[in-house]
Amino acid sequence: MSAITPLHTAPPARPAARVPLDHDGSFARLALWATRRLYGRVLDPVRAALHHRGVLTASLVLEATAARWKQLSPTLNALAVMVVAREIGCSWCMDFGYWESHRHGVDPAKLQAIGSWRTSDVYSPLERAVLEYAVAATHTPSAVTDEMVSHLREDLRDAQMVELAALVSLENYRSRTNAGLGLTSQGFREDCDVR
Repeated sequence: MSAITPLHTAPPARPAARVPLDHDGSFARLALWATRRLYGRVLDPVRAALHHRGVLTASLVLEATAARWKQLSPTLNALAVMVVAREIGCSWCMDFGYWESHRHGVDPAKLQAIGSWRTSDVYSPLERAVLEYAVAATHTPSAVTDEMVSHLREDLRDAQMVELAALVSLENYRSRTNAGLGLTSQGFREDCDVR
């Protein structure tokens, strides 16, 4: 007997989320339509949050507010967010963050090198200091030192420093929530035209 080799193999199934992601009702249909319209597909964190309208509302208001924070450059913003998601191990946030940052013109090489940020030569000294701060602030307890902040303040204004701290906190919230609910990559990164 000869073995038959399939022409195509099915992609591995995504692990199941820890809460159901299917919803009925007019509110759910509206929320899912809105995310599909904004992002081209329904976001799993929204589907999960539909179980608790208070959490969903607070999350949406926070995200809408944070979207208007513009003190940091898109690159510094993206690097802080991506390194926190990686540190926590949230594949959903890594996937979506890569896609979102790519859409905002962040150099893909900087996004792809997040795993080796300490040794990669694609980062400027300021970018490396932001990455170091974001990782330290994500530790429990926080490992941020006065020296780190003093070094950052050589290049960042007070408003930028506050925004950086808030972005790190916000990504901790996102990543810990999504990882805790078992949400995994939705394939956003595959939609980027640069690899």
